[in-house]
Amino acid sequence: MAETKAGPVGTDAEQGLVNQWRDILAVHARTQCELDRELHAHGLGASDFEVLDVLATGLAQDGAATLRVQDIACQVHLSQSALSRLIGRLQKDGLVDREMCSEDRRGVRVCLTAKGGKVHAEARPVQRSVLARMLPGRPGA
Repeated sequence: MAETKAGPVGTDAEQGLVNQWRDILAVHARTQCELDRELHAHGLGASDFEVLDVLATGLAQDGAATLRVQDIACQVHLSQSALSRLIGRLQKDGLVDREMCSEDRRGVRVCLTAKGGKVHAEARPVQRSVLARMLPGRPGA
């Protein structure tokens, strides 16, 4: 392996892998920014929409129309504390309701309100359009 002032230089395969990773990060960053910009007209950011979308399209494992916060966290890739703050903002805006889990008093369940469902339905085509535009050639595009 060759040496540079910055340290060892990897193989072409390693550099290809690093380049691929950086391309993924760049696409993610550009898409996230575009989603934030486009969804702003609906009073949402990309993460806000993701939570509403998960709630609108998912059922809990027990078949309930509400989801536990930890189940949402697995799908939106936010820390538990960041997700709790986001859910608090969505609740303050009247888009979701949250309640203690009856089966586990430490858990919290979240569901869309009628207003949240309406905002989601209005913003969904915008989000899907951004994804189609920003992720060309991807499965489903």
